[in-house]
Amino acid sequence: MEPDLFTAAAEDRQERDPAGSPLAVRMRPRTLDEVVGQQHLLKPGSPLRRLVGEGNGGPAGPSSVFLWGPPGIGKTTLAYVVSQATNKRFVELSAITAGVKEVRAVIDGARRASGGYGKDTVLFLDEIHRFSKAQQDSLLPAVENRWVTLIAATTENPYFSVISPLLSRSLLLTLEPLTDDDLRGLLHRALTDGRGLGGAVTLPEDTEAHLLRIAGGDARRALTALEAGAGSALAKGEPEITLQTLEEAVDRAAVKYDRAGDQHYDVASALIKSIRGSDVDAALHYLARMIEAGEDPRFIARRLMISASEDIGLADPSALQTAVAAAQAVALIGFPEARITLSQATIALALAPKSNAAYLAIDAALADVRAGKAGPVPPHLRDGHYKGAEKLGHGQGYQYPHDLPGGIAAQQYAPDAVHGTRYYTPTRHGAEARYADVAERVRDRLRGEHSD
Repeated sequence: MEPDLFTAAAEDRQERDPAGSPLAVRMRPRTLDEVVGQQHLLKPGSPLRRLVGEGNGGPAGPSSVFLWGPPGIGKTTLAYVVSQATNKRFVELSAITAGVKEVRAVIDGARRASGGYGKDTVLFLDEIHRFSKAQQDSLLPAVENRWVTLIAATTENPYFSVISPLLSRSLLLTLEPLTDDDLRGLLHRALTDGRGLGGAVTLPEDTEAHLLRIAGGDARRALTALEAGAGSALAKGEPEITLQTLEEAVDRAAVKYDRAGDQHYDVASALIKSIRGSDVDAALHYLARMIEAGEDPRFIARRLMISASEDIGLADPSALQTAVAAAQAVALIGFPEARITLSQATIALALAPKSNAAYLAIDAALADVRAGKAGPVPPHLRDGHYKGAEKLGHGQGYQYPHDLPGGIAAQQYAPDAVHGTRYYTPTRHGAEARYADVAERVRDRLRGEHSD
């Protein structure tokens, strides 16, 4: 027997006793118009609209679709809506538990249903990135010949996790993270809709703000927390879900943190200053506060990249590489896993040797430029490749460093106005000690004081 997205028994139970189903299940959209967020994918004539028969996609309808995005933003919901809106057979598989045998069984069943009853099949495959290459290969004939319409969901970048032949035969739809406004609309609907709480309780602004923080952009988490808070309030006979009641219900204290106010900047500043001060434990504390308050992980990653150059620089050149890699990883995986990546980068930066020499160097050079200390480029450094340059003396007398012992030519590079000015003053911290030695040797050679 093929697995169904929702078995007949479960559907019958939900109809007889809707209150027995979780709030997140009861509030699942029944049409694409009820879907929260993802409006960029729901415009008239979009692949999802054509998939459910709107606009009569016909032979131009999509043969397979990949839904890519973080958890809790509506991938399974969209598949559910398709199952409700079409007359096609709808079969669900999870790559966590299914294998090639199960995939082939679904495909064989789809071919029989199509040939015998003229009924097409939609296959929803969740977590497709967990399939091996061989398992993904088994889907190719069905997708290519349209024996099934494949809807595959993944939280990982499909360009890295899905084989190229399968991806090239499919439409890739990127789902965007749900905004606070998206979740707020969902919560309000759940509070008032008869399928939800039907107006049994209200949600004050401070409780709503905390609920949005702990949801972290995840619709399922938001509805689960709302249901827990509502159940606790009703058990107490309270007409509203207070902040204390919600905290007790979900066992998660509210973080006193306004992302749009002063604390947003205060905590971010404290994180960077703790890294600068090499206090790894304090840095992790402020990182945790930012995560718990629902900060955008990309904002945190950007601050770490700045810190890597401003406060560490050449004392540990790998710090910037670590921060950039963390930012790229965070953009790909999102929360909750991104917390681990941000923690790794924060620890590495806090414990790295520190130097602000690169920061001071560029600011000193900028100060001179802004003060008018520029002057003409020395003639021997000017472009000498165009017609007439030789008559102007451009490029004349330039010494090509690669032709000289040691690869350094004793010639003037800076304009007269700043010739001899030192902007870079390296520290002796960490790896920058080596740069300090090199800088001194090179400066001596440029002045012609040493020769090989």
